[in-house]
Amino acid sequence: MTSTAPARRSAGLFSLAHSRLVAALSLGLAVSTIWAAGASYYLVFHDEVLARFVSRQSAMQFAYEERLGTLQRALDRSAAEGAAARGGVESRLAALIERQALIEKRQGLLAGFGGAANIDVPAPAPVPVAEPAPRVQKPFPTPGLRMGGEDRVETVGPDPAARLSRLEDGLHRVAEAQSRAVAGIAQQAARSAERFRDLIARTGLSPARFEAPPAGVGGPLVPLGSDAFERGLADARRQIDEETHLRRVAAALPFRQPLPGELSFTSSFGARLDPFTRGYALHTGVDMRAETGAPVQATAAGRVTAAEYAGGYGNMVEVDHGRGLVTRYAHLSGTAVSVGQRVEAGAVVGFAGSTGRSTGSHLHYETRIDGEPVDPQRFLRAGAQLVFAD
Repeated sequence: MTSTAPARRSAGLFSLAHSRLVAALSLGLAVSTIWAAGASYYLVFHDEVLARFVSRQSAMQFAYEERLGTLQRALDRSAAEGAAARGGVESRLAALIERQALIEKRQGLLAGFGGAANIDVPAPAPVPVAEPAPRVQKPFPTPGLRMGGEDRVETVGPDPAARLSRLEDGLHRVAEAQSRAVAGIAQQAARSAERFRDLIARTGLSPARFEAPPAGVGGPLVPLGSDAFERGLADARRQIDEETHLRRVAAALPFRQPLPGELSFTSSFGARLDPFTRGYALHTGVDMRAETGAPVQATAAGRVTAAEYAGGYGNMVEVDHGRGLVTRYAHLSGTAVSVGQRVEAGAVVGFAGSTGRSTGSHLHYETRIDGEPVDPQRFLRAGAQLVFAD
């Protein structure tokens, strides 16, 4: 029995070792089989797996690049829009500066229409009242524009576009006001010219009588265009030139009184009973009451053509005003001018008296056109509507 037990233990150990060996071999065989299967699968499906992997990577790269392209295009579009906006703002700023300069230039032209006149015609009224010369407002401010050291326009505010729009509206309103102002100047000058024309017509004279011969003119035709200010400016200049011409004509006519103060007529122009013969005769002027020695004044500017004793006129002064217009001052007690002397309107030419064919101290006053006597009352009544600036 003692020898049997060790043999059994040895047999058991051998059986255990054999079992383990079998298990290890089985495990190794399984691993080898799995590896062989995996290797076979890899070898068989390697290209397909790789192709799928590459396809997925390519799709991911394409999507990424497409997204980058979209973002880049958005950035480029935004940059282009920003550049266009900046360019638009700069263009509008340049246009505003140019328009402001034009408005300031036009304001200078408007200011140049102001000025005083020697005589003026009032609106019809019982008592003459001076009509003021055309007045122009002070230069229009240009709202919202501040000129920098380099003639730049600075905009203020978070929204330059809105600011520019307000400035453009402001300049537009200023331009419209200037157009209305120049149109008003033209209308005022036209009204004044028409009143002068009417006054001259009352004397029986035509303004054309005093016009200089036309000078040679010419040149290409350049239309004024459709700008309201330019058209109004051309019309204003034309009306002012016409009014200035008629004003000068009126200033050259004998519209002033030959005696100071209120006139008192003792004999009118035309047929009358002669104070010496008591028969009807032509009176070539008007007689005015005047004290001996009262100053007698030239009724318009001109040159003295006679200053002497002239028969029935007594001491007489004759003044030639040009264009065939002459005035005579008779029965003077003395003269204050000499032949050839230039006298201005209102200058003293002599002193009232009773020399020549006269019944008492007075002034005999005549106006003649082309040598023919005309009623001096034509000029005196028209002159009563004028206001003279001495």
